[in-house]
Amino acid sequence: MTEPPLILVTNDDGVTSKGIRSLVEVALKFGKVVVVAPDKPQSGMGHAITISHPLRLTPVDLFDGVEAYSCSGTPVDCVKLAVYEVMHRKPDLLLSGINHGENTSTNVLYSGTMSAAVEGAMENIPSFGFSLKDFHADADFSGTQMVAEQLIQKALDKGMPNHTCMNVNIPKLPASEIKGIKLCKQAHAFWEDRFDKREDQFGRPYYWLTGNFECQSNEADTDLYAMEHGYASVVPTQFDLTNYKAFEPLKDWNI
Repeated sequence: MTEPPLILVTNDDGVTSKGIRSLVEVALKFGKVVVVAPDKPQSGMGHAITISHPLRLTPVDLFDGVEAYSCSGTPVDCVKLAVYEVMHRKPDLLLSGINHGENTSTNVLYSGTMSAAVEGAMENIPSFGFSLKDFHADADFSGTQMVAEQLIQKALDKGMPNHTCMNVNIPKLPASEIKGIKLCKQAHAFWEDRFDKREDQFGRPYYWLTGNFECQSNEADTDLYAMEHGYASVVPTQFDLTNYKAFEPLKDWNI
């Protein structure tokens, strides 16, 4: 008898978040699930790894019948420890999320959720990062669960390109109002950063990062456009950051 797929579930909001519980519920429909997730929120950590102090793994009983661990490190640390110290092999599928808040466009570069998925892609593990456009701790993840179930089934049935992960974003809508799923490219947008400067009780300045997310182009085939029009977006994402289009204009550098 064929063994069921081994599925690693992680996130960046922490092992106790509602989002990861919702994703585990979906993953259990497809195979054996192992959870390794941060012991505290790690949003905005990007692809950070821990090298200056020890990493700790603690077994937790948070998911009925599921082997699970909280990790003192980053989302990427969680993936590395899961593969090499918990599972002792690469899983058949890696699922990261469900993130409280979207990770469209260049947000992918800051996202701990997506960095965990990118780490999976580096290991050539079929990987997904799921994010919902809702920061509320008690957000409704039913629509994201519906989308995740469809995409996981497709990945298991049809496979995925090597060294590629899927950046999946879902609008803040009831499941019945999500119009469908669109394969998209990443929109050209970025944060125009601002800093809110304040003073502590000793008169020393400190700063809160603020700003606006500005869209520079929003063609109909981008993730932002799909989200704005009621669709879940799926962007195939890679870790090769080479700008191949730059080779031609740089020829006159003679290097």
